[in-house]
Amino acid sequence: MQINGWFLAIVLALVILWKIDLFATLLNLKSLGSEIPTAFRGLIDEDTYARSQDYTRAKALLGIGEGIVALVALFVFWWFGGFGWLDEKVRGYGQGPVVTGVLYIGALVVALRLLHLPFELYDTFGLEERFGFNRSTFAVWLGDLVKGTLLSVLLGVPLLAGLLWIFQTVPMAWLWGWLLVTAFSLVLAYLAPTWIMPLFNKFEPLEEGGLKRAIHEMSARCEFPLKEVSVMDGSKRSAKSNAFFTGFGKNKRIALFDTLIANHTEAELVGVLAHEIGHFKKKHIVKSLLAGTLTTGVMFFLLGLMLHNRALFDAFGVKETSVYVSLVLFGILMSPLSEVLSVAGNWMSRKHEFEADAYAAEVTGNAGAMSDALVKLSRDNLSNLTPHPFYVFLNYTHPPVVERIAALAKIR
Repeated sequence: MQINGWFLAIVLALVILWKIDLFATLLNLKSLGSEIPTAFRGLIDEDTYARSQDYTRAKALLGIGEGIVALVALFVFWWFGGFGWLDEKVRGYGQGPVVTGVLYIGALVVALRLLHLPFELYDTFGLEERFGFNRSTFAVWLGDLVKGTLLSVLLGVPLLAGLLWIFQTVPMAWLWGWLLVTAFSLVLAYLAPTWIMPLFNKFEPLEEGGLKRAIHEMSARCEFPLKEVSVMDGSKRSAKSNAFFTGFGKNKRIALFDTLIANHTEAELVGVLAHEIGHFKKKHIVKSLLAGTLTTGVMFFLLGLMLHNRALFDAFGVKETSVYVSLVLFGILMSPLSEVLSVAGNWMSRKHEFEADAYAAEVTGNAGAMSDALVKLSRDNLSNLTPHPFYVFLNYTHPPVVERIAALAKIR
């Protein structure tokens, strides 16, 4: 390992990034007020409000601890020459650059996964259990882990091998790598609702009745090509609620968590559905997809410039340059930039949520039902009702619920 300009710049960037995140988290904890926000008075009791604050504190402390462990582990592995040592080990098997690269990156992914596993276990069976959210058994959790790992291997290894081969042999590799990842992402998004999601959850058609009629009437009114409304057994793992839609073209499907249906009125559920349709009508999905694709293209272009950077390899103590180590080092190098890009993406996402709320209020003519749904979701999920603006700026993909309710009140 050589303490050069790259070494100092990356260490400084990672430490500053961690400190900014810690500062934002501490500000968020400090903003927890003792009084229920005006918009929620009479809608949430003191006990639930106190539990939501305790939940926010517990999640924040767990996140701080996990962040410290991850950062320290990276620095220790780096300082003691772990990146170079692992490279020598996998090269010793005498395989080609693609297989060697898959082994190298695979070993790092497994190590990182094992590092975070105890925190995930505690989060599910300690923290979430304590606040009454967890409904998963260890058998279900372990099954998810095994299935997720197998899927990662079956899907991730061919993709990684393809990228390594492209950067090893093809001119303008960054462009072809970008196209490969984009095509892979689109195919995966198309196949996921039919082939992947059912591996983890059961999706049953919504039973005939008033709710199904109301949903199809709303879809027809919005000219939304809804093919199927499904109920997902979210209660198998958590008491929390959600809804989402999937599919392309005329093959769109809405999935409602069973917990959402159990806790909300028909008008509220139709409002939630209209909100999801609003994302489609306002072309939020297309905009997000284009932004993500362009961002990926920029990242691949920068990667092409950084391949086989001798000074960067020296900073990490790796003797021989290679495509696969370049991918790993580039990922570490670009993590601060990725955080900046995520802040921009979060801002765009919050803007889209306001627009979808407004669309739902206008098309249903019932802004109150959407507000009531947000209140119940916040109450049932123990959401933080008083997040600090700086924390929201950095991390929130959805606006604070108090702001969403205030915006809906103006429409109403």
